[in-house]
Amino acid sequence: MEASPRTDGVLQPVISPGGGRQKLTDWAYEELKSAILDLRLAPGQALRENAIAESLGISKTPVREALAWLERDGFVTTEVFKGAVVSGYSRQDLEEIYELRELLEVAAARIAAASLNEDVGRQLQDVAYESRRAVRLGHTKRLAAFVSEFDTVLFDYLPNSRMRDLIANLRDHLTRIGHLAVGIPGRLEKSVEEHDQIITAIVSRDETRAGEMMRAHIVSVKADQLAQFEAVETTLLHEG
Repeated sequence: MEASPRTDGVLQPVISPGGGRQKLTDWAYEELKSAILDLRLAPGQALRENAIAESLGISKTPVREALAWLERDGFVTTEVFKGAVVSGYSRQDLEEIYELRELLEVAAARIAAASLNEDVGRQLQDVAYESRRAVRLGHTKRLAAFVSEFDTVLFDYLPNSRMRDLIANLRDHLTRIGHLAVGIPGRLEKSVEEHDQIITAIVSRDETRAGEMMRAHIVSVKADQLAQFEAVETTLLHEG
């Protein structure tokens, strides 16, 4: 479903959703989360149920439920006198997110190495090849897409649905964090090299090395992200 932002930062649907209240809640959740992730709704911005309901053309009930889901997932907080607002990130938030990322993704890499099927192995190798090619050709947008594709191929394959859901939530936060700060020079190229090492270990079915290489990658990204976080003087990051 396509939606366009209004000048006040609240979404306005181009096509209204159909179905019952549950579908309306799902739709409102996805529309609001999309706006939060790509910063059309910025950290600290108040989320007024009436205004959102009016702009989306639905009642307040599914909007209220969607905001509750967003608060559960860490994208919205409730502040005294302000009500629901778009959440931001402090340094502590980033530390906690990366701590969870390390626990989950290291385990995921080990699982992938232990239970890899040929189709997923080929997909990972294709991603590695196309990523290196994008680096050689200087295709930054394609490179970013393939770096993201690595996560999609690897984590969507996981047999543990709860682990998939937790990783998906962390990926949403990391996507938003990446949008909140300017691009980190050389980060994509480093990720390609690190992904290569992870993929090689997984395809070789080396569980220990797959975990080690994934941990090294996460530590590297975390160091760059925290350095960037501290370097940005005027930012949309909101510490509450």
